[in-house]
Amino acid sequence: MNLKPPSSSPLAPNSNNPIPVTHHSLTLHWVSSPPYFPSISNPTRPFRLLATASPTNPASDLSLTPAAAPPNEDHKLLTLLRQRKTEEAWIAYTQSTHLPNPTCLSRLLSQLSYQNSHSGLTRAQSIITRLRNERQLRHLDANSLGLLAVSAAKAGQTRYAVSIIKSMLRSGYLPHVKAWSAVVSRLAAATDDGPSDALKLFYSVTRRVRRFAEPELVADSRPDTAAFNAALNACANLGDTKRFLKVFDEMPEYGAKPDVLTYNVMIKLCARAGRKDLLVFVLESILDKGIALCLTTLNSLVAALVGFGDLETAEKMVQAMREGRRDLCQILRDSNLNSMSSNPSLSNGDVFEKLLPNSVRGNDSEPPLLPTEYTSDSRIYTTLMKGYMNAGRITDTVRMLEALRHEDDSASHPDHVTYTTVISAFVKAGSMDRARRVLAEMTRVGVPANRITYNILLKGYCQQLQIDQAKELLREMADDAGIEPDVVSYNILIDGCILVDDSAGALAFFNEMRTKGIAPTKISYTTLMKAFALSGQPKLANKVFDEMLNDPRVKADLVAWNMLVEAYCRLGLVEEAKKIIQRIKDNGFHPDVATYGSLANGIALARKPGEALLLWNEVKERCRVKEEGETSGASDPPTLKPDEGLLDTLADICVRAAFFKKALEIVACMEENGIPPNKTKFTKIYVEMHSRMFTSKHASQARQDRRSERKRAAEAFKFWLGLPNSYYGSEWRLEPIDGDE
Repeated sequence: MNLKPPSSSPLAPNSNNPIPVTHHSLTLHWVSSPPYFPSISNPTRPFRLLATASPTNPASDLSLTPAAAPPNEDHKLLTLLRQRKTEEAWIAYTQSTHLPNPTCLSRLLSQLSYQNSHSGLTRAQSIITRLRNERQLRHLDANSLGLLAVSAAKAGQTRYAVSIIKSMLRSGYLPHVKAWSAVVSRLAAATDDGPSDALKLFYSVTRRVRRFAEPELVADSRPDTAAFNAALNACANLGDTKRFLKVFDEMPEYGAKPDVLTYNVMIKLCARAGRKDLLVFVLESILDKGIALCLTTLNSLVAALVGFGDLETAEKMVQAMREGRRDLCQILRDSNLNSMSSNPSLSNGDVFEKLLPNSVRGNDSEPPLLPTEYTSDSRIYTTLMKGYMNAGRITDTVRMLEALRHEDDSASHPDHVTYTTVISAFVKAGSMDRARRVLAEMTRVGVPANRITYNILLKGYCQQLQIDQAKELLREMADDAGIEPDVVSYNILIDGCILVDDSAGALAFFNEMRTKGIAPTKISYTTLMKAFALSGQPKLANKVFDEMLNDPRVKADLVAWNMLVEAYCRLGLVEEAKKIIQRIKDNGFHPDVATYGSLANGIALARKPGEALLLWNEVKERCRVKEEGETSGASDPPTLKPDEGLLDTLADICVRAAFFKKALEIVACMEENGIPPNKTKFTKIYVEMHSRMFTSKHASQARQDRRSERKRAAEAFKFWLGLPNSYYGSEWRLEPIDGDE
């Protein structure tokens, strides 16, 4: 068999099928799905501790082909691999007329994966694809598969890496802790369901490890401190304090001890939980346990303070490090004393009492000093500058940049992150000329800008509706700086086209991205759907959505579904929108406020007040707070928190349709949720549309009886508006009641 190395990654879409730029038709073809590692065997298979067969064992029949493989070719390939001549070995593999033996295949896969390069990973994946097609995957050893998983994770192909680890587990192989923990770490930092999936994978491995009575048999797969830190990071990113405590408490079972990174993650957890008061106790715990402190810990503390908006304390910490002081714990304690009155209720107390026992004692002892002086580096200064930027303090941001330029310590000199932060500040302020001057300054002083820097500038131009300048910057980025745009760059440009109502331009950028082999993300698809939704082309938005569903690398979320609902509702196509909402429910999602808001707007546009009543009944049921003791099923939708847009639109429809009883229910819901109803607008609608209602003197008695309930509702609504109504005559009296003086 003559196998040529693939010219592009299996994850890259085919460049020969771009989407044609047209308002009338949309052709989306998916031609190259990423190769997912399949199930190798039955999940009930017993676990194997060794996945590599010994090539010296004559009893091991691991032949991959019916005919015996030529030993000289395998020997030549194995010799090249042992000499680390991976390139020559790959050529020999592609020129071979037979499939090499398991030892050669596993070693070749390992060395290609270990290169950590795009070409190496692509070649390794081609071996997997070939073996999968020939049903010979079972002959690869666990070490080679683990290295491939690590390589894929480092390359950003997290889903591919996860599929490899899961398939190894299903096949009875326990991957090395370095392999599976690397994948857990990538998942923990991913968006969407990444942190949740990271915890699932973590426990999938640990459950299997626990099945062995003798720990030494699975010593290489047992979770170490790095693996636990990855799982803890997932908990912190979720803001799940209870699961964090659960994972933290399992560390002693495996002999894993918390290190400085563990407590750095705990700082993040405190920030997510809104517990600024606990930051000092994390730092003191590190010092009390004798764990070596690092600048990353101090940067995490400054970043947490910046996130809380406490720039004053952050400045004090940075200044203390600048002066060589070691009393940072005292600074944090003083900050707690100053803010204690403004933070009367503290959440997750029980959890943090177990994580940080020293927080129970409070400030009974003297605050410990740092073991040595720590000088702020450019990263810490940049973190403080981000705080200035977020607070709109542009002058302070620029002043700090100037100060860092004149620092004697080279570690404090501004780097590309520092300059990018200043550029972000100017972009946020709308000063693109000053942002470009900073970019030019970076070139002058020899600090190269990176892709993030250019993406921020691209976003600035798009926000200023300067699409031509954005296109020119894209050209400079590739031609002058040698930086190829990524999917984020194109997402920004697609969104910029939307801002200038250029759906054709958005589609052109999407096609260009695909042509260059850049895989679209969920944001890419959703943004393109938005372009077609705003331009009144729901069918094209639907085609993009269908392509998104067919893309195995992308998981459609509720935001994408809502964009599809919005596309139909903007044209008043209520029935089509309702079908989409039913599909949302069928796919395990629950409509949210955005879903209902779009549908309400579509109903208003279509002038179908009856649909508004049905929608209000569903919204009302979702808003209902369950009484104490009332249980809810796992499939029950979560309680809905309505917003002003949804309720105001529904009330507007009901008032115009003279559904006054329902209108009163809706405005009551608005008041319960702290949303002030627009009485002025509703009064104007009533006066213009219903002021002569029920005034006919020629209506029959039967007709008057039928509409009596509606009349009472109208009078109640007028009473709520403050208009003259029958209640004034019956319940409110201006003259004294008989018997009163």
